[in-house]
Amino acid sequence: MEVANISNVTRTFTIGKVETRALRGVDLKIDSGEFTALVGPSGSGKTTLLQIVGCLDLPTTGSVIINGRDVTKLNRNQRADLRKGALGFIFQFFALIPTLTAYENVEMPLLLSGQNHGKRRERVMELLKAVGLTDRAHHRPDQLSGGEQQRVAVARALSINPSLVLADEPTANLATENGRHSSPRTIRGPPATSRMPR
Repeated sequence: MEVANISNVTRTFTIGKVETRALRGVDLKIDSGEFTALVGPSGSGKTTLLQIVGCLDLPTTGSVIINGRDVTKLNRNQRADLRKGALGFIFQFFALIPTLTAYENVEMPLLLSGQNHGKRRERVMELLKAVGLTDRAHHRPDQLSGGEQQRVAVARALSINPSLVLADEPTANLATENGRHSSPRTIRGPPATSRMPR
């Protein structure tokens, strides 16, 4: 089953009279269960493409189909609903809510989806155990190491069982063993495919 279909996508940023073409005619298809890696040097457009696939930004031209819906034809609220129900994000700099504990950060997407307290607690504790942080559940981000914060971000991204997990350098701050331990085990498919945005 196809979860993302990106066709001829461009993204141009304009500041004053200066135009920067971050993406130039990108085509990409991702099927359910597939693991795809975007590789390339800094500034090649990887994060820009992730933001477009994740409905956080819109392309200048081209089409973006996520779970069968054309994102470019959705309004802001509809895109937010799509993100809330189908997409998990692991941001490069974690984006944890600083006033919430690790438990509460992982719980947040489940609260937004309306899941009841019992099921929320069961899911949050399952994920914190999976990333080795049950003993840190009630610590705020500033009480966690960089690697621990990133593991919380991984757990949060997986909380709603999303159709698609988008990760921007998801294991950059993890030790090798923790990186393997925190990898989403539910994602299965062919070996990673390296693709570089043009």
